[in-house]
Amino acid sequence: MSNSDSPAKLSLTGVDKAFNLSSGERIDAVKNVSFDVTSNEFCVLLGPSGCGKSTVLRMIAGLETPTSGKFLLDGREITGTSRDRGMVFQTYTSFEWLTVRQNIEYGMKINGVPKTERRERADQYMELVRLTKFRDAYPKQLSGGMKQRVAIARTLANKPSLLLMDEPFGALDAETRWNMQELMISITESTDTTTVLVTHDIEEALFLGDRIVFFSRHPGTVLEDKPVEFKKGKRYGAKEEVLDLPGYIEAERHIMGLMRSQSAGDEE
Repeated sequence: MSNSDSPAKLSLTGVDKAFNLSSGERIDAVKNVSFDVTSNEFCVLLGPSGCGKSTVLRMIAGLETPTSGKFLLDGREITGTSRDRGMVFQTYTSFEWLTVRQNIEYGMKINGVPKTERRERADQYMELVRLTKFRDAYPKQLSGGMKQRVAIARTLANKPSLLLMDEPFGALDAETRWNMQELMISITESTDTTTVLVTHDIEEALFLGDRIVFFSRHPGTVLEDKPVEFKKGKRYGAKEEVLDLPGYIEAERHIMGLMRSQSAGDEE
């Protein structure tokens, strides 16, 4: 578990992102976004639809460039994409013509990892995401949850310093979704992975998050940034354990109040 007094692994300072429309109008997506994430922390970006949280995640990944502001990872400025950041998207990104093992090895092969090491890492991460029995299966033979486990294993096998997840479980059914959430707790506990996850799901945020950064409505700014205090610095492997904790209902009600206050219906 991360310590809020630890040095920041990821630091955002004064980040703005604006887009110019074809009409010449300028749209501010996010304004003056600043927050830190410490090593092995599971940080959740939460907020209403259209608040810019996915835009912030894509800028951390280097897929988009900020209009102004600074991103630092391990003290070095982020200026573009790099192997030190791995991204898991909501849509399934496996290659249909490759097996589970081949999909997991693909990024390592592109990065020049020797064959023996690729095989060892693939075995390690297939076991971690519980796909060893399906190593020779093709994506069309897998469920949605399994496909996302392939994506997570492929990303982690490249040993990124930072794992970025953009609503990765949004397309899954309820049972598969909470199974995947519990898997992410297990992965976070058993590795040194630092994760930033985007969601609009309050229950998901409270279960997974060590820290929640809540964004205001468009243009997105950080409305609240604090640890999930009712968990008292502990992670729980089963979702019902968190739902039963003293303080859960109050935390859920508080965030729901924030979400309502920032909903589009409140705009003039």
